[in-house]
Amino acid sequence: MKLFSFLISFLFLINSNAQTITNYTTADGLLDNFVECIDVDISDNIWFGTSIGAQMFDGTNWTSYNMTAYPGMVSNNIKVITAMNNGDIWIGTDYGASKFDGVNWVTFNSTNGLNNNQVYSIDEDNLGRVWVGTHAGVSYYNGSTWSSYGYPDLHWSGVNATAFDEIGDLWFASPLGGITHFNGAFTTYDTSNGLISQNVTSLLIDNYDNKWIGTGSGISVLDASNTGFIHHTKMYILSPPDTLNPVVDIAMDSWERKWTAIYVGYLAEGGVAYRHGPDWIDFGVTDGLVGPNVRGLAIDSENNVWIATSTGVSKISDLAISINSFQMNKIIIYPNPSSGIITITSEENFKNIEVYNILGGLMHSEEVCFPNEIELNLSHLSSGIYHLVLTSEDLVLNQKIIIE
Repeated sequence: MKLFSFLISFLFLINSNAQTITNYTTADGLLDNFVECIDVDISDNIWFGTSIGAQMFDGTNWTSYNMTAYPGMVSNNIKVITAMNNGDIWIGTDYGASKFDGVNWVTFNSTNGLNNNQVYSIDEDNLGRVWVGTHAGVSYYNGSTWSSYGYPDLHWSGVNATAFDEIGDLWFASPLGGITHFNGAFTTYDTSNGLISQNVTSLLIDNYDNKWIGTGSGISVLDASNTGFIHHTKMYILSPPDTLNPVVDIAMDSWERKWTAIYVGYLAEGGVAYRHGPDWIDFGVTDGLVGPNVRGLAIDSENNVWIATSTGVSKISDLAISINSFQMNKIIIYPNPSSGIITITSEENFKNIEVYNILGGLMHSEEVCFPNEIELNLSHLSSGIYHLVLTSEDLVLNQKIIIE
């Protein structure tokens, strides 16, 4: 029988003071403190969109772009900025979109391809096509020609995010009409069939084909079979009775942690939170963020989380992840994959075991007594991927397991 030790990358120490938050404002070189949008390019340069132009930060130097220096730009008032896999940078505005190849800016609007000049989103599929969500639907560009989808196939309020699942199907988010799945036919998911809110603001498809849907009332997660939802409504903790979590943006880091940006306009309060096993860990102004009005987020290759706000940019780095080979050698799980019967040995003093499905639903919980060897019976669970979470007073270990 083969033994599988826990991967180092899944050992987490709970320590809220371990992360570092670095803030950037105009005093540090930022073009404007009100940053509307943000993205990371293939070289880990950070791109910002503001009302007075675009800017790139390479970690040391700041480079700005505006219509005065680059007349090929469609507008200085940038609402969307997206970095492509080939290195191109696209911006979206109320007057169309522009592509920057590192030398020249080229503009696209309703005269040469877009179905509407008011751009809400820009996304890239795995074929390199660029999908521009607009007030009238979506237009997509294959490098030479444009095509479009619009009403009545898509909701009349337009498209503000496009995502692509593992088999290449298209998913569109609309500001007022939920989400639409296109696999040759158009299927809508809204409050009538399980979505938490019609007001969809962001859309992410994870590595297991679950759809993380940001809305004005929280996150709905549609499973890989497109048959069931799980909802998350309290990612960023607010003082009672205010618990509403309007989602601004969703992103995923290389550890597969889901990050979300929250802003509650009527309270002028917001921040970011990430999914840590079964829990959400949040960060706000009191933790060091530069401001509460969060506009978007992006994650670089080193899992630094960049947060755009109306008062500057924050970077969260050095998150509380501890790699301790001595501890790792004292924790073993086998077999994995399994038929549902799993043996766990540990010299750490874990007190509780919980098992969650990949949507975050609790499937099993029991108290345990380590150090010890225990046999965990999960044979009642369906085949699939789960997260096994071991907890003690100061340690949380989150491991993926597969039940066949």
